[in-house]
Amino acid sequence: MTRIAIVAGGGPAPGINAVIGAVTLSALDKGWEVLGIYDGYAGLLPGGRIEPLVREQVRTIHFQGGIILNTSRTNLSRSPENLEQAAKTVREQNIDMLVTIGGDDTAFGASELARTVEGLQIVHCPKTIDNDLPLPGDTPTFGYNTARHIGTKQVHALIEDASATNRWYIAVAMGRTAGHLALGIANAAGAAACIVPEEFDGRKVKLSEVADLLEATAIKEMAAGKPFGVAVLAEGVAEALDPDDLASFGDVPRDDFGHVRLGEIDFGRMMCQRLEANFKAMGVKKRFVDLKIGYELRCAAPIPFDMEYCRMLGSNAVQFLATGGSHAIMNLANGEPAPIPFSEVRDPVSGRTAVRRVDLDSGAYRTARRFMRRLERADLADDAKVGRMATEVGLSADAFRERYSYLVAGDPEHWDWRA
Repeated sequence: MTRIAIVAGGGPAPGINAVIGAVTLSALDKGWEVLGIYDGYAGLLPGGRIEPLVREQVRTIHFQGGIILNTSRTNLSRSPENLEQAAKTVREQNIDMLVTIGGDDTAFGASELARTVEGLQIVHCPKTIDNDLPLPGDTPTFGYNTARHIGTKQVHALIEDASATNRWYIAVAMGRTAGHLALGIANAAGAAACIVPEEFDGRKVKLSEVADLLEATAIKEMAAGKPFGVAVLAEGVAEALDPDDLASFGDVPRDDFGHVRLGEIDFGRMMCQRLEANFKAMGVKKRFVDLKIGYELRCAAPIPFDMEYCRMLGSNAVQFLATGGSHAIMNLANGEPAPIPFSEVRDPVSGRTAVRRVDLDSGAYRTARRFMRRLERADLADDAKVGRMATEVGLSADAFRERYSYLVAGDPEHWDWRA
């Protein structure tokens, strides 16, 4: 009997249960035996848990958030021993096929396992609320749309609270290497500003520069008669910080893959403290409150888009394996299976899965910037507007320009439709 196993790795995302259910039901319909590997790749190491999955367990789990198999960030490639032990378990369990569900690290682990176990068929179902896996065109990673949907509701409520209390909220949204989620939430909710790591083009940025970007936005809103607002930061901005500034957060924790545990850094709180101190120095009392957006999104029940998308991914993954397919990421194009070989999504230099970042030249990003109230080059060219902004914080027009002009030096003249 053909034996197929399912494993989920990395952080949770809405829709994982829908993939597990679709794979299980589709495989059982073919007469295959289905195994669930618990706790991510840790389930393939000594002491791990592997159990059969049956129809009644999964029949309606596509409605549920969370992960019935649990997950972990166990890194198989961290040591040759881990990889060989996982390969040994696969052989001992007589696993013919493996469906992995996860982000770039899980995909990399899947490709390494496929390289190690001869004859093992593997297909990877890409998930991440960060939307940063290199799927063709604008194809989202599953879980992103649900996370954006819920995050948008949260930020919209914050905007109402900010208006009622005349304060600012600094919301830090998940997104380590790409700002898709932060930008999607901010744009949909109508936040005053959003800052994503792509803006810094790989350079290390000072904490003071990030603070100045937010400070200038708040001043622009004050001059427009709005002493309140919400700004959304992608957490990956913290990872882009100058090492000395990052060290100011104390002993920075890291996971098995060497990534900074951004969720354990008080990035938003530090930004709020910096902003309040800056305004106080200018003689202005202003309240800033931080909020983290992320963990409450990851295990939410999926919206119908992700339910349907994930069921299609899971069922097509089984069909791909049944027809001899392997070593690929499952992708859909117009509802039809369009698997992408592992080799086509790996960075030729690092060997890791490539990352899809926010395209700052895209129409989508330019549209988002048009709706933000961030400082623009055109603002500084308008003497009347500069005068109003400078007056709000007790500066002269020249001093205002001198303090903030560097923030927009690399920006286009306008974030409009003109090239």
